[in-house]
Amino acid sequence: MPIPVIDLFAGPGGLGEGFSSLIAPDRKPAFKTKLSIEKDAHAHQTLELRAFFRAFRRGEAPDEYYGYLAGEITREKLFAGFPNAAEQARREAWLAELGADTIADEAVDARISAALGSRKKWVLIGGPPCQAYSLVGRSRLIGIGRTHMDSAVGGGQVAAAARDAKREKYEADPRHHLYRHYLRILAVHRPPLFVMENVKGLLSARVKEEQIFDRILGDLANPAAAMPEAAVEEVKYDLVPLASGGLALPGTHQPEDFVVRVEDHGVPQARHRIIIVGVRADIRGRLATLPLREKFTASEAIADLPRLRSGLSKATDTSEAWANAVREIAKAPWLKDERIPEGVRARIASGVGRVRPNLERGGDFVSYIAVPQREFTWFYDSRLNGVCNHQSRSHIRSDLHRYFFAAVFASVMGRSPLLEDFPRALLPDHRNVEAALKETKFNDRFRVQLPDRPSTTVVSHIAKDGHYYIHYDPSQCRSLTVREAARLQTFPDNYRFEGPRTEQYKQVGNAVPPLLARQIAEAVSNLLT
Repeated sequence: MPIPVIDLFAGPGGLGEGFSSLIAPDRKPAFKTKLSIEKDAHAHQTLELRAFFRAFRRGEAPDEYYGYLAGEITREKLFAGFPNAAEQARREAWLAELGADTIADEAVDARISAALGSRKKWVLIGGPPCQAYSLVGRSRLIGIGRTHMDSAVGGGQVAAAARDAKREKYEADPRHHLYRHYLRILAVHRPPLFVMENVKGLLSARVKEEQIFDRILGDLANPAAAMPEAAVEEVKYDLVPLASGGLALPGTHQPEDFVVRVEDHGVPQARHRIIIVGVRADIRGRLATLPLREKFTASEAIADLPRLRSGLSKATDTSEAWANAVREIAKAPWLKDERIPEGVRARIASGVGRVRPNLERGGDFVSYIAVPQREFTWFYDSRLNGVCNHQSRSHIRSDLHRYFFAAVFASVMGRSPLLEDFPRALLPDHRNVEAALKETKFNDRFRVQLPDRPSTTVVSHIAKDGHYYIHYDPSQCRSLTVREAARLQTFPDNYRFEGPRTEQYKQVGNAVPPLLARQIAEAVSNLLT
């Protein structure tokens, strides 16, 4: 029988998808997600839909599932037509917030026990919400714009007071301690093995001058001692870093060894995450390290998807109007800026001349046969006959010019432009632009994803704007769609993200790449079996 998996803080299910997709040598699933817990309603809808899909044997999902993806039937009608699969999906995907006053620990324990039944061999996976740990998150919470504060009444005193207030807010953030709910479940339910994922910024995070990561490692190694209020027997774990210490003796690794560079393992994205695998001390055997794989580039991941134009914000949005807005570049005064390299200027002129009003914006489902260049069997589903979650954003006219310039600059120069590379007239009218030009901080705010290398990290900030995720094709002149971001995160094409588009972006950005998770699952399966 498949090894049961319990998924905490599941998000849209990237880690669980990797485990559930692994096929054992007997051609049966190696793992089965029995319970996934997620507090966000839209991510939970995505989890529940995927649980419904997995309720059927591989390749035997009903035609109605594909009809729902194509917008032909409602979700309610899909679930009503297959009540057994729908009920299984509802049992598996639980909308709940660990640590909330409305969810008692006893209720969580009961759901886990019911999901596992009598099975003793199982795996706990997941990672606490990590916004409070992230490097960017901490700089926003603690940091104060020095230029802005120095100009305020009181100068340094006001700045110091504001920093102290933000530091107190940061240290009081309950997300620092959400890992303790994960810890309690370890202590009470004693899984043979667990996988915990978090952001790299956790390595340097401190609360009240205490190094968070050292504390977490100590607690995970001996969760019962760390949770005396749970009043359970001692259980100890050997903590194994998959990146470099998969065969190392317990206790010989450094904190940095737990950082996995996913681009080294066949994921088309430069994403560095902490992955901690804990093996219960009584389990025999060694966990193998993740294998190195050939680099997977952004163009190999998304080039086969339908070409789209962006929307035109704050103006009449038609294909013709969009094309005209882009064509205006040919006569734009900024094109004469002497800082533009001649090769870039020539390519801009020729590229603008090729812009045609023949592109659409896509939608929740686009009828199109996409043929992935890499990992074909992983992404492709012959029954899909289209692309989900592939709709472009709208951009204001000035951003269209910036995107076009940036994409052409990247194609000629082999790198994404920094703010100092932009013509002066194209710089955004933001108060911190001058500071960015002088201090070189956040001076890459218009970032093109280069086609010949893995993309930069896809994070939840992609939901707010597309400036850091500009498509490398200037003729499309836009930021990435949800589906393109999902490809870079290695979600299969038949994996639909539910909710409004902004929420879809958030789900994709917060996920663990399923293709990486499948490699972790393979190492775990080899140890447990």
